Amino acid sequence: VQLQASGGGLVQAGGSLRLSCAASGRTFSRYYMGWFRQAPGKEREFVIGINRSGGSTHYADSATGRFTISRDNAQNTVYLQMNSLKPEDTAVYYCAAAERSMFGQRWSRYAMDYWGKGTLVTVSS
Repeated sequence: VQLQASGGGLVQAGGSLRLSCAASGRTFSRYYMGWFRQAPGKEREFVIGINRSGGSTHYADSATGRFTISRDNAQNTVYLQMNSLKPEDTAVYYCAAAERSMFGQRWSRYAMDYWGKGTLVTVSS
């Protein structure tokens, strides 16, 4: 599967952004989907994930209460809605797909099978 993230940009602290990740290739609904981010000088970290049907989500502490993930399997797209953005949210955001079930598993970057090119989110103070 090929993944393409979009929607990044510059936003002021407290603002919102919606990222999209379009998938092509194999059947989108067979994948668990996740968003990860990598800030300058830091390792890539998990942000939020969603199961194949969209009925179950998993959040990193940094995302809880501010970020929401959703997917549209008919449109082969997963979304990341980010609200109440903070300067520390500044990072390159990547979408990723896992073929295996992530139920009960740790959402590590090493568990993901496919990655899209990232989209830069910059939050100004």
